[in-house]
Amino acid sequence: MEKPGAAVSRPCLLLVFAAATWVVLALHLRFHVLTAAPVVIAGRAASSSSVPDDDGRRRGGDRCRGRYVYMHDLPPRFNDGILRDCDTAPYRWPHMCDEVSNAGLGLPLAAGGGGGGGGGGELTGENGWYATQQFALDAIFHARMRRYECLTNDSAAAAAVFVPFYAGYEFAMHTWGYDVAKRDAASLDLLRWLVRRPEWRRAGGRDHFLVAGRTAWDFRRDTDPDATWGTRLLFFPAGANMTVLTVETASYGERNDVAVPYPTYFHPRTDADVLNWQRRIRHANRSWFMSFVGAPRPDDRMSIRSQIIDQCRASPSCGHLGCATGSMQCHSPAGIMELFQSSTFCIQPAGDSKTRRSTFDAMVAGCIPVFFEPRSAYLQYLWHLPRDHASYSVLIPGDGVRSGNVSIEAELRKVPPATVDKMREEVIKLVPRIVYADPRYKLETLKDAFDVTVDGVLERVAKIRGTGD
Repeated sequence: MEKPGAAVSRPCLLLVFAAATWVVLALHLRFHVLTAAPVVIAGRAASSSSVPDDDGRRRGGDRCRGRYVYMHDLPPRFNDGILRDCDTAPYRWPHMCDEVSNAGLGLPLAAGGGGGGGGGGELTGENGWYATQQFALDAIFHARMRRYECLTNDSAAAAAVFVPFYAGYEFAMHTWGYDVAKRDAASLDLLRWLVRRPEWRRAGGRDHFLVAGRTAWDFRRDTDPDATWGTRLLFFPAGANMTVLTVETASYGERNDVAVPYPTYFHPRTDADVLNWQRRIRHANRSWFMSFVGAPRPDDRMSIRSQIIDQCRASPSCGHLGCATGSMQCHSPAGIMELFQSSTFCIQPAGDSKTRRSTFDAMVAGCIPVFFEPRSAYLQYLWHLPRDHASYSVLIPGDGVRSGNVSIEAELRKVPPATVDKMREEVIKLVPRIVYADPRYKLETLKDAFDVTVDGVLERVAKIRGTGD
């Protein structure tokens, strides 16, 4: 005979057991959520974090620790919408639609264009060569960031925040023929959008970065009421808080603009593309001792281009591609690269600004750059080029060339042949660091200009956060 209440005891025990099981499961799930790595985004689809490599597993660590980047999902008018409106671009950019195609790389170079440099291979799209516009970095960088292995949708876990605003493209669309209010409109709209976001409030935007793929001077319009050039993106208070990556800095480390390489014509898809190219230029036949690609600047009294061209024309050892109005010589990637691959030294004077895209085209060809002032490279690309400037380049003071007292060729002839070989090898080793890989593919072991830039940004943001500057 059952005791009174025995029928009740079993259900009670079952309820107690069920409650205990629920508590254990809840604690397990909470622990898992707290310890799991942030979700990493590949393109637009979210997936779990990549499995750490063997070293990462042995350390019990996360290979993306300290490297997570959160990317704002901006309204299309700040990026993709600009691309869709490419057919409305002003006359200053008549072929914009072609030049922003293929993730910003432009049209692939066609077979038959030459440019093999005697190495047995042509510069074609299949080999990673495109007619890339020198100010196309906005879209190229955005496309690479969409495939960044440590991209996360958890902004609290991010070491830095990327703002995919196409500032350089917006500049080109609304600079010529517009008043200053129209030129600044998109920048102001962007900054208003950003400062309302919780990600901005966390650090006042000091952990944010964006790419403005032109010179910093284009985004630092003077406060003078009569100033007409550019926007004030870098002078607006919120804009001054972010790290802004430009192809030429205006502050040389004193403010928030940081120089990164111009995009070149070469966008490798695999490590093999890079290694094969390095092998080719290492053994190239360099029949020209020196060369120059460029036109004179007769209206600029400080320019030394006329003197350079005169010296080049007078020397049988110097190759020159002129860029006279209407000439296509300087718009032929194959022709430019063929000359650079055939040259030992490539002369790089200032142009419209202190830096030149040509510097990076020349280095990709294994040609030793020759500068005439430190601001053309040494004070610019601190993340990408060696601090030992003499290891890969030559500096000749421009004043002596301007006055006619210095022969460029005579100065270069002073460099011993063994030193020239070492310098060329250093240039060739730098190739991966100064090219942007095709955003639709991934290099496996080599770091390209994008990777080096992200490393630099993360280190810079970490220092800012650590010092409170």
